[in-house]
Amino acid sequence: MRTATHGIRSVVVAVALGTLAMVGSACSSDSSSSSTTGASATTVPLPTTVIPPQVANPTIAASVPSAIKSAGTITVALDASYPPDELIGSDGTAIVGMDADLSNAVAQTLGLKAKLVNANFDSIIPGLASGKYSLGASSITDTLARQRVVDFVDYFTAGEAFYVKKGSATTFDGIVSLCGHSIAVKAGTIEESDAKIQAAKCVAGDKGKVRVLSFNNQSRANLAVSNGRAEVGFADSPIVGYLVSTSNGVFETSGSPFALAPYGLALPKGNGMAAPVKAAVDALIADGVYGQILTKWGVQAGAIPTASINGATS
Repeated sequence: MRTATHGIRSVVVAVALGTLAMVGSACSSDSSSSSTTGASATTVPLPTTVIPPQVANPTIAASVPSAIKSAGTITVALDASYPPDELIGSDGTAIVGMDADLSNAVAQTLGLKAKLVNANFDSIIPGLASGKYSLGASSITDTLARQRVVDFVDYFTAGEAFYVKKGSATTFDGIVSLCGHSIAVKAGTIEESDAKIQAAKCVAGDKGKVRVLSFNNQSRANLAVSNGRAEVGFADSPIVGYLVSTSNGVFETSGSPFALAPYGLALPKGNGMAAPVKAAVDALIADGVYGQILTKWGVQAGAIPTASINGATS
């Protein structure tokens, strides 16, 4: 999920011509708790691989600021409507997904416990700035604009991608192809911002009007595509891949992913946690747990060799 300039992100899906239910934004499996924001449990089969609890790394744990260490728990915000990265599990309560598993593993490596909570995507960064949340782990694209408010530990690379209703006669490939068409996006994401920027360019170049339809969760954007209200959907490439593969033939991808950018674990600006979190992610990469998590959720194509702090360049 994202907001401005280049980037990426963003089932509780109730889509479709029959029966399609999905979810998004997720968490791990073990000792995590969550609060929901109206998301329903996924009916799509979830992976059964169990990521074992991590043993605290004494050196890394020692670098955690004392106030956070003494609290013992970090509150992790995820928008559980963005599978396979974050979604509500089959029990209707727990947040699961790539970001959930990673958040738990990072917290455990730091000698902390992660409390996973479901939050609207566009409330996560303000919540970090206000102290409501300790960590944002919701496929958040690291951008220079966001770095003015929060710090990022970049842990993944994703792109933007299009999806259409199966059998669509129109092919979308690249942002310019949106001219003259209607597009469904999740509010607050980079895709929404990029679509609106391109819409203005299309009009200025007399290449046709773009109708950008924004929805407060990914499932509603998906529904707009499946029922024909929008000609194309626009989301992060891992999310589009998962949606298409679990849609029972309702959707298909259109064109190739583009605008690669980093996902970052978001932290309150300057609170001293960026270096410990980076060290924890690097430790998980080195010991193979990071790879196990990405493989579990089928997103290993976005793996990076090492974490970075505030690595965005745009």
